[in-house]
Amino acid sequence: MKALLATLATVLTLALGHTALADGATGKLVLYTSQLEPDARQTVEAFKAKNPGVEVEWVRNGTTELMNKLRAEFAAGAPQPDLLLIADAVTMESLKADKRLQPYAGAPVSGYRPGTHDAQGYWFGTKLITTGIVYNTAAPMKPTSWQDLLKPEAKGTTVMPSPLYSGAAAIHMASIKAQPSLGMAYYEALQRNAVTAAKGNGGILKDVAGGAKLYGMVVDYLPIREQLKGAPVAFVFPKEGVSAVSEPVAILSTAKNPTAAKAFIDFLLSRDGQDLASRQGFLPALPGVNPPPGFPDPATITLLPYDPAKALAEDEANKRAFADLFGG
Repeated sequence: MKALLATLATVLTLALGHTALADGATGKLVLYTSQLEPDARQTVEAFKAKNPGVEVEWVRNGTTELMNKLRAEFAAGAPQPDLLLIADAVTMESLKADKRLQPYAGAPVSGYRPGTHDAQGYWFGTKLITTGIVYNTAAPMKPTSWQDLLKPEAKGTTVMPSPLYSGAAAIHMASIKAQPSLGMAYYEALQRNAVTAAKGNGGILKDVAGGAKLYGMVVDYLPIREQLKGAPVAFVFPKEGVSAVSEPVAILSTAKNPTAAKAFIDFLLSRDGQDLASRQGFLPALPGVNPPPGFPDPATITLLPYDPAKALAEDEANKRAFADLFGG
């Protein structure tokens, strides 16, 4: 009987402790996010369902616009958000370098790949938006490698996004440059093969699907979704690996409600949060979570490693080098 009572007491203590943790997040949470508006709304609602004591006020815009707004708030001494959920880790590195973020040492990152979150706990990737190769299904070559875009069959028929306009393209360039088998020499070879640059990923998909170009570098979900709808395109994860934008989340050093901000991060990194990312049509960052329709198992995808801090330091030089080769 004493043993039974002790066991029940332990279970009750654990249950109460878990409840206290789950109920610990209350009050107002201010989120700035670059998610698409339907995704942002769905994410906030899913978080609130698990944290009913938190009132979430959210502002949605592109990462560049949000950063302009935030820097104006910094200059005025009145930053508003507790939490940022934006496109890329390089931007987070700039905030970290300026001491605008606070670390979250207890974030649930077990099982996540190295590189998808900051080693010091300042930011955490929430999904994987990779850049690979799209091709028109009528094209004579079915590429499997980044090197295939240097072949005669691809000369003058390939388009890629510019890092001057696309954060994903800037991270892609940093990732390619970091690979000894590719490096800046790869971009120089692309220029010799008459590859052209476009501002954004949407235009690239349109050009390849319409046949104006046969090959392109593009973020994964655009062609995969369109292929499922019957568009004459296919997407390839090249054998060398793909770069990835991870849509990281981070807590500002000036956060007024860090407890609720940590709860939001807990949700995004949880199995439920990763299942939500998959249902929204993105590769989950957590291995073992089922991908969206049309995507392969994330465990089969090789990610090109890169150092976000180094990418930040070299960003302007990379953009100048790109502009010298392909124009602005």
